[in-house]
Amino acid sequence: MSVLVQIADAVVAELNAAGFSRPFTAVRSYRPRFELSELETLRVSVVARNVEIEVDSRDPAAHQHDYQVEVAVQTRIAEADAAHVDPLMDLVEEIADFWRGRVLDDPDATCIALEQPAPYFLPHLTEMHVFTSVVTLTFRMRR
Repeated sequence: MSVLVQIADAVVAELNAAGFSRPFTAVRSYRPRFELSELETLRVSVVARNVEIEVDSRDPAAHQHDYQVEVAVQTRIAEADAAHVDPLMDLVEEIADFWRGRVLDDPDATCIALEQPAPYFLPHLTEMHVFTSVVTLTFRMRR
């Protein structure tokens, strides 16, 4: 199994074992697309995205591998107002905080960066009343 898939599976397992303000079951997916009716339930999808490999400056025989995994949080909401969106924003922040500097056991990788270019996807919110937020986690390994 590829290391990227192993990391994505480890992210799923750790998210599902942790306790967050809203319950969910994270699932690894290659194509997280849902019908609106399926988004009545909070969905957390983990997607393996990218690998970057560089020569390790401390040891030219070794390489530094950065693996990116996206965690997407999606659910349908009744209204795009603070009462409905704020708790979801809090959940996304909880998930991001959970991963900050976290080390996976298997495979041995450290979360070195989190990226969230937009806190939510505005077209989903305004057109479909769906909250969608994606946090990209970058894990580093030396091999």
